[in-house]
Amino acid sequence: MVAPYPYPHLPDHTQLPESDGTFVKNFAEHPQSLLLTDALKPRLDALHPDGHYCIGQDCGIYWRQAMPPEPPERGAVSPDWFYVSEVPPLLDGRYRRSYVMWQEHVAPLLVLEFVSGDGTEERDKTPGRGKFWIYERVIRPPYYGIYEVASGRVEVYQMAIDRYRLARTNAHGHFAIEPLGVALGIWQGSYLGMELPWLRWYDQQGLLLPLSEERAQWAQERVAQVEQEAQQQRQRAAEAEQQAQQADLRAMHAEQQADQERQKTAALAERLRALGIDPGAL
Repeated sequence: MVAPYPYPHLPDHTQLPESDGTFVKNFAEHPQSLLLTDALKPRLDALHPDGHYCIGQDCGIYWRQAMPPEPPERGAVSPDWFYVSEVPPLLDGRYRRSYVMWQEHVAPLLVLEFVSGDGTEERDKTPGRGKFWIYERVIRPPYYGIYEVASGRVEVYQMAIDRYRLARTNAHGHFAIEPLGVALGIWQGSYLGMELPWLRWYDQQGLLLPLSEERAQWAQERVAQVEQEAQQQRQRAAEAEQQAQQADLRAMHAEQQADQERQKTAALAERLRALGIDPGAL
C-alpha cells in the first residue's frame, strides 16, 4: 500500500515540470553520463543488494518551491549526473520525473556538472541563485565535481563541516569518492566513436572500472583462455599417456629380448651337456 503524500500543500515530483525546454549543450554530455553509469553499476549493485539507489542524468533537483508568478523551475537545478544512496528507484510505484528535496529528504552523495564553457556558472557563489551556492548551502551533496570537457580537467569539492573544500588527488592522481570505494579521474580514449578526455571511475589501485562492453570482452577472453589452458592440459595428458605407452612397449621389448637370451642360453647348455660338457664348469 502506497503511503499518502505527507505534504499536500507542496507539489510533488508528478506536479512539477520535468524540463525547462532547453536542450543538451553538446554531443558529449549524454555519452559521458552513460559512461559513468555503465562502469559504476556493478559496484552500486554490490553496495545496494536491495536496489535502493538512483542515478539522475540531466534531471532536475527541486530545492526551493518558487512562489507564483515565478516559474517552478527557478527553484531547481539540473546536474548532468548525480547519485543518491538508499532511495528506491521508483517513487510511489512510478519513475521520478524529477528529484524533489522536500519529498525525498535524502541529498545526493555526488553531483557532477559537465562544463562546456569556462565553468563560471558552476562556480557561481551568488546567494540564492548561484549554482555553487545552491549545492553548498542548500542541497549539500558531500561531493561536488566540475568537469571541464574542453580542457579535460576535473576538480572535486568535498563538504567539510558546512563548506566545500577543494579535494586533493590520491597517489594515482584521482579524486577518491570514499563511500563508493572508487575515484574519479580523466581517461583519454575513444567512446561511442569520440576520441576525448573522458571522466571515468578508477578503483583504489588506480585501475579503470570497466564498461559493460569491456567486461563482456574480458569475459570472452577469459573463457577463451580457460579453454586454451584446458586444451593444453589435455594435450599434455595425451603426451604423457603416449610416453607411458612407449615406456611399456620398451619394457615389453626388453623383456622379450631377455627371454630370448634365456632361451638361447638354455639351448646352448643343452647342447653342451649332449656333448658331455658340463656348462657349469665353463
